[in-house]
Amino acid sequence: MSEIIVLSTTDTLELAKKIASALVEECAAACVNIVPGMHSIYRWEGKICEEAEFLLLIKSKVEKFEAIRYRIRSIHTYQIPEVIALPITDGDANYLNWLRKQLSADS
Repeated sequence: MSEIIVLSTTDTLELAKKIASALVEECAAACVNIVPGMHSIYRWEGKICEEAEFLLLIKSKVEKFEAIRYRIRSIHTYQIPEVIALPITDGDANYLNWLRKQLSADS
């Protein structure tokens, strides 16, 4: 299986929607879920930071990862945005077929 879930975060809902819309419109993602209410604690430039963020769950396939990474970096306001991929090892066949169809250029 070549399907993946790409994770990214944003600091605003507006930016999350902008990224999600671009990825779906360009057929780089079949679907993007935006999860509000996330709280992140991380180290940045030697300091411990604590921020509210939105999590993007981007459903796609390995072959689209570079396009997703490029698009997120071109839109994002973070200096180093999170863009990591996790493999989908199994799933409902009907859902996975739908996902593949959405990622084809002629969908």
